[in-house]
Amino acid sequence: MYTSNLPDVEIPSGISITDYTLRMADELGDKPAMIDGPSGRTQTFAELKQGIQLIAGALAERGFGPGSTLGIMAPNIPEYASFFHGAAYAGGTVTTINPTYTAGEVRHQLLDSGATILVTISMFLDVAREAAEGTSVTELVSIDPVDGVSSMFDFLASPPLTEQVPVDTDSVPVVLPYSSGTTGKSKGVVLSHDNLTANIEQCKHVLNYGQNDVALAILPFFHIYGMQVLMNGLLANGVTIVTMPRFDLEQALTVIQDHKVSWFFAVPPIVLALAKHPLVDDYDTDSLTVVFSGAAPLSGELGEEAAARLGCSVIQGYGMTELSPVSHATIPGEGKAGSSGITVSNTECRIVGPEGNDLAVDEDGELWIRGPQVMKGYLNNEEATAATIDEDGWLHTGDVAHFDSDGHIYIVDRIKELIKYKGFQVPPAELEGLLLTHPAIADSAVIGIPDDEAGEIPKAFVTLKPGAAATAEEIQEFVAGQVASYKQVRILEFIDEIPKSASGKILRRELRDR
Repeated sequence: MYTSNLPDVEIPSGISITDYTLRMADELGDKPAMIDGPSGRTQTFAELKQGIQLIAGALAERGFGPGSTLGIMAPNIPEYASFFHGAAYAGGTVTTINPTYTAGEVRHQLLDSGATILVTISMFLDVAREAAEGTSVTELVSIDPVDGVSSMFDFLASPPLTEQVPVDTDSVPVVLPYSSGTTGKSKGVVLSHDNLTANIEQCKHVLNYGQNDVALAILPFFHIYGMQVLMNGLLANGVTIVTMPRFDLEQALTVIQDHKVSWFFAVPPIVLALAKHPLVDDYDTDSLTVVFSGAAPLSGELGEEAAARLGCSVIQGYGMTELSPVSHATIPGEGKAGSSGITVSNTECRIVGPEGNDLAVDEDGELWIRGPQVMKGYLNNEEATAATIDEDGWLHTGDVAHFDSDGHIYIVDRIKELIKYKGFQVPPAELEGLLLTHPAIADSAVIGIPDDEAGEIPKAFVTLKPGAAATAEEIQEFVAGQVASYKQVRILEFIDEIPKSASGKILRRELRDR
């Protein structure tokens, strides 16, 4: 068993994620908590707390509370935190939804989570309306004003809720982000208040922030990385967050220069741009002290190239939605090329071989993790939960890794078949099922192909029915019309037969070898 090199921390219990996140709000008062990067609109810590309490009060007036679920489908803007924590403060649950999803994908999440309120912005209102049909959603809310729809202003007109609605912080789900886990269609990951507060506290020895730090939040708040490491973790430590609704390199560099950003949380494609794009030389990035990469593996070579160009630490961590999300992170200035860092406090790990045997230093096996950050399970899916967390509480990650003699972990491969496109999960089974609904297709298989910019891109292998005809472009358009942009098939190859084992399992390695 591998344990952390870091000292244990006292794990909070009985405190809500909102009270924990706002623990410095009264002390910091007029300090900017969240700044909208494009507009400069600023929300202080005092204003953030007030807004959360007003939204919680408005939700309580609507009968929203313990047992209720609110969906948020919005980009990174300061109001995201207000609605997220307003729902949590009212005792309810939040499910965070990717705003680039199609109506069908959003509807699946609304139905599965049982959401009754859906918060969005005017840009995504048409998709929200379509998605809400046939679900339990009774109210749509647009953060920016739109005729005939509730807006942020309606929620600020109610009396505030001045105390957290009591909940069992250990068992009550506070957030339901959706993940494909190790396989298959997306599932609701049940995370409690204690899961979230524990994981922020567990990272205190690796993510050390100063009182004057400013962080850039491009990574989406609907994703567990953006939600926890950025939104909640930064606010809980009194860091000013500058939000951007989407990644644009020129705008990001402008924000870094104008707001003196010190922490930049990124994914490998962004690190690639920072390392190689000529535009970087036109901006003052001297304020940067740390670029922290996550969501997908960052090569040692790329990390070192970016660090040399920017003159700051470029490091990475490892985690997953089911871990709230961090299990490993690198201490700035103490990283090793290609490593995802060391185990965070109060976390145990095993490296397990195919026969269930524990492996030694420098031996590759499946990474298992146990600690207070491990999810409660998958929503309404005992089978998937049991396949991921064993009876002893070990979460089987599906990732192949090894530790070196200094306790640094290296993620080297994946047992699971998920494709990681720019940090987003693309389940091959979902695309394969969709491809099989095309009238010309007899069989299909999807794999991830390495790509410098995206990390991996989905490639489909397709067998046509006898006598049927279809072009690659036609099939790709067919898929594109039904999934989010990051799930689209980027390459398609026609093949006579999909290689399979005797049991019918697709032999993806044979396809990769092609």
